[in-house]
Amino acid sequence: MKVTMNVECTPEEARAFFGLPDVQPMQEHLMREMQERLSANLKAMDPDTMVRTWLPTAVKGFEQWQDMLASQMSPARTK
Repeated sequence: MKVTMNVECTPEEARAFFGLPDVQPMQEHLMREMQERLSANLKAMDPDTMVRTWLPTAVKGFEQWQDMLASQMSPARTK
């Protein structure tokens, strides 16, 4: 025997029926706080500071890539 039951309800109604907490106010509060922090950080960081922050990592990665290529090429030169 197979029984199928269709229930039409909103997500809020389903949460209330199963006794789950309503976390929407908490999510809205956290999203507002994250937006405020992100905006404050972006305003505080000018393009010059961003380049100085990111450039050393990019240069170091490029230098490592050059070293790797040089180490791969040096055995070929000696042969």
